[in-house]
Amino acid sequence: MKTLILADVHSNLEALIAVVNDAVAKGPIESVWCLGDVIGYGPDPGPCISVLRSAQALFVAGNHDLGAVGAVPLYDFNSYAAEACQWNGERLSEQEAEFLSGMPLTIEIEGFTLVHGSPRDPVWEYLVSPELAVANLSNFQTKYCLVGHSHLPLLFHFENGSSDECRMTLLKHEDSISLTDDRMIINPGSVGQPRDGDPRAAYAIYDSESHTITHYRIKYDFKTTQEKILSAGLPEPLAQRLEYGR
Repeated sequence: MKTLILADVHSNLEALIAVVNDAVAKGPIESVWCLGDVIGYGPDPGPCISVLRSAQALFVAGNHDLGAVGAVPLYDFNSYAAEACQWNGERLSEQEAEFLSGMPLTIEIEGFTLVHGSPRDPVWEYLVSPELAVANLSNFQTKYCLVGHSHLPLLFHFENGSSDECRMTLLKHEDSISLTDDRMIINPGSVGQPRDGDPRAAYAIYDSESHTITHYRIKYDFKTTQEKILSAGLPEPLAQRLEYGR
């Protein structure tokens, strides 16, 4: 069985559709796991929610999802993010807002823990170093953990059963991770706003038969997304950064 793993869509419909189409082209997708921040930054909150709900995705909440519905204060965001959160929230239907408000912070499924930020702080903590990964290891009980939030495709690998030594790897297109007995924390990267210098949308596929997770990148029509952002009056840097993946 294959599962599409994605994070940080951020209301970028063009990127989301490109990811879904690319994943389906690789073979039947049985399930979808979304690691938070479906909305925020971008111009299409409702359509992105609709696409993923139609696919019966499993969701955990991200900070932008919660900010848009008033569950966390906007003063905790930078000015561009806060403005986009408010704009996104004002365009949600009552049903969409209720859906986002009801998303859990953590899910355990098939030997994985799913969170947005980190196991010890699912909303806000960025896992961007081996030291932070080590500090989080005792906060989840499954062998593997999937995170988003940093917009960076990363693997944290605790090799040979070690609980205090961790190797961090920046994942590239078609890198495949064999899910061994070692514990791991994996970030699939961002669908809608990559920040690793590669503007292509990022995602991963978990294959339960081969017991692997493979990272993928796919080009999408970011210029259309840029035009929508500018037409909506959202901050110009949110459009510009899509071209550079920063």
